[in-house]
Amino acid sequence: MSLVQIRKKLLNVESVYHEGGPVRSDPIKMGSIAVVLKNPYAGRYVEDLEPFVKDATEMANTLVPELIAALGGADKIESYGKGAIVGLNGELEHGAIWHIAGGWPMRSFLPKAKSIVPAAKVVATAGTRLQIPLHHIEAAYVRSHFSTMDVGCIDGPRPDELLYALVMATGTRVHERLGGLRASEIKVGDGQR
Repeated sequence: MSLVQIRKKLLNVESVYHEGGPVRSDPIKMGSIAVVLKNPYAGRYVEDLEPFVKDATEMANTLVPELIAALGGADKIESYGKGAIVGLNGELEHGAIWHIAGGWPMRSFLPKAKSIVPAAKVVATAGTRLQIPLHHIEAAYVRSHFSTMDVGCIDGPRPDELLYALVMATGTRVHERLGGLRASEIKVGDGQR
């Protein structure tokens, strides 16, 4: 029996046309998919977290394709990130489970993905909003894709719950213009440059 017991799933897609500068005809799309689920370890210390890592990875393998489809397909995705909010009866390590369980599935569904999936995690109350970092899927040093996406829900996570989220975007910040390594200049193939 799976340790994953989802209370709710949230899918959000934003289309960003401008932030006061020139209006794009083709908006940058930013998407998040999040689940609020029971924390099987809330209120107690458990040494071996691997069973939940396995089950959460299986869950992520169903979430990632849904988010990719909402943003137009794997060939459109240029940046990604992940995050976790742990309810107050849990510990930060329960959020760290999502590093493995959420990160590897994202990379496996995106053929060009080489860079590490950035993350944010916190132990907090229901209604907390988490700013999840994003960066380029092929090279972490592509500065134009450094961004964040706000994720959360008003009624979760409750003290004995977790909120796990994945975020992706189809491009740069809408008016990026600060230079640095360009996506078109990626050449090392090491996930950094």
